[in-house]
Amino acid sequence: MNLEHLILQFQQKDQKAYEKLYNMYCDSISGVVYTIVKNSDVTQEITQDVFIKAWDKAETYSSEKGRFFTWILNIARNAAIDYTRSKKYKQSKQNLNADFFVDILETNDNLDQATNTIGLKEYVTKLGTTCKSVIELLYFKGYTQKEASEKLEMPIGTIKTRNRNCISELRVMLGV
Repeated sequence: MNLEHLILQFQQKDQKAYEKLYNMYCDSISGVVYTIVKNSDVTQEITQDVFIKAWDKAETYSSEKGRFFTWILNIARNAAIDYTRSKKYKQSKQNLNADFFVDILETNDNLDQATNTIGLKEYVTKLGTTCKSVIELLYFKGYTQKEASEKLEMPIGTIKTRNRNCISELRVMLGV
């Protein structure tokens, strides 16, 4: 079935289209969410919420503004970041056991395996050092542009420009 037709059916609230799109993108969305929240149970909950939000706001998607996957990925990324800023998340981090910190030390320095669920790791590693840093912080670690600006010690305008340029490079590599 044609993806455009499937998305149109989804926008018309066709449950079969919802199921197909969920099955197509669930693992990828979960991988991105997990990279940000580092909790399997929360990842499942947020992933389900993302698809419900997409269903409720389906009419706001426009193919002229970008691909459907990018649209739903942004919903997921924003939901995961919102969760990490929530009171519930902050309270859950107050009394962590040592196992949690070991996991952070082993996986947070680099693009981890969950990121590769969406197949981008291979392409991101081909980017220049600055692009890798910007993409990793913004998309895989859940930093805001302001936070990435502070972390990389670059003006926020530079972060925005580099982000746009790096995404363009990825699109060229992917043939999109």
